[in-house]
Amino acid sequence: MSLTSTAHELVTLASGGEGGGNHESLNPYLVGGLAFLGLMFLLWVTTRFNRDR
Repeated sequence: MSLTSTAHELVTLASGGEGGGNHESLNPYLVGGLAFLGLMFLLWVTTRFNRDR
């Protein structure tokens, strides 16, 4: 298998997706906001347990 045929197969595989891979019921702002809040909560927990510094 040569490099050009491998690259061609990967491009064909990447471009043959079904509508970009986004699920219709997922709102990207909601998912991003929840991820941000989750990370802020983890940061808050980490700083509460690290009071000696």
